Amino acid sequence: MAERAATLRDVAERSGVAVSTASRALTKPGRVSEATARRVLDAARELGYSASAAGRALSSGRTWTVALVVPDITNPFFFGVIRGTQSRLREGGFAHVLVDTEESVEAEERALRSLRRSVDGVILAASRLDDDSLVRWSADVPLVTLNRTFPALTGPSVVIDTPGGVVQALEHLASLGHRRVAYAGGPRTSWSDGHRRTALAEAATRLGVEVIGLGPYAPQREAGPAAADAAVQTGATGVLAFNDLLAFGVLERLEHRGVRVPDEMSVIGCDDVFGADLVRPSLTTVRAPLEKAGHHAAELLVASLDPVHPRVGAPVELPTHLVVRESSGPARA
Repeated sequence: MAERAATLRDVAERSGVAVSTASRALTKPGRVSEATARRVLDAARELGYSASAAGRALSSGRTWTVALVVPDITNPFFFGVIRGTQSRLREGGFAHVLVDTEESVEAEERALRSLRRSVDGVILAASRLDDDSLVRWSADVPLVTLNRTFPALTGPSVVIDTPGGVVQALEHLASLGHRRVAYAGGPRTSWSDGHRRTALAEAATRLGVEVIGLGPYAPQREAGPAAADAAVQTGATGVLAFNDLLAFGVLERLEHRGVRVPDEMSVIGCDDVFGADLVRPSLTTVRAPLEKAGHHAAELLVASLDPVHPRVGAPVELPTHLVVRESSGPARA
C-alpha cells in the first residue's frame, strides 16, 4: 500500500505548533518568529511535505512562481544566469518558469501579458522592450531587470559592466599596437550594445585608436562570417565581437579566408561562455559573472515580494574583467 503523503497537520504536530501557525510559517514567514519558522520548515522538509501550488495560492494570495524571461535560450550567456536565478528562487520556495522570446519584442510583450496574473514576479534578462514599455510593465507586475536600467525605471536592477569590459579589451589591443579596431555589435534593440558603443567611442579618443562600428548582428555564431568579412574590408587589425558566439563565427570565417589569428587579425569576444577556451586559437574575452548576476536578480525580486517587509534593493552593478588567451596579439607591422 502506498505511503500516505504528509499533511499540514503532520507538519504542525512534528514542530509542536498549531495548524494555523504552521500554515503562516510556510506561506507568510514574516508573521511568526524566526525560530518557529525554522522549526516548521525543518519539519516540513523531514516529512517531505509540499503544499500544492493551488492551495498555497488560495491561502496566501500568491502563486509561488517566478518567471525568468530571456531573449534566446540557446545563448550560453543565459545558462549561468538561469543557474543563479534558479538556485536563489529554490531557497525561497519559489517555482521557476523559463520563457524564451527568441529576440522578439512582440513575443516579450505577449509573454508578459500572459504571465502577469499567473506569477508573483518576473525577471527580465536583457529585455528588448523600449523604455516606455518597461516603465509601464514595472507598474503592472513586480519586475527585476537584468542588464537593463535607466533613470525612469524605478524597479530593482542588476547590470553587468560589459561596457567597462570592452574598454579593457580596447586598451589591451592598443597596448599591442593596434590603431584600427572593428566593433562587431549586437542587436539594434540591445541596451548593452548601445552603451558599449558609447564607451568605446570615448575610450578610442583617449587611446588614439580608430574604432569602426559594424552591425547590428544577431548574437549568434551564424552571424560571424558577415562580421568577419566586414572587418577585413575595413583594414582593421582587431575585432571586438558583441559576444563569444559571434566571435566563434568570426574565427571560423577568418580561418576559411586564410587570415591568421592573431598574426594578421586579433579577435576578442565577450561573456567567457563554455567553449571560449576550447576553440583554436583559444578566445580572449571579457568574463562576465553570469551566475552571480542571476542570483542577485532573484534576491532582489524575492526581497520585493516579502509580504510583511517588502524591500526595493539598490541597483547592483557587477564588474567584468578581460581574460587574455591566444586570439589576441601584437598588431601586424
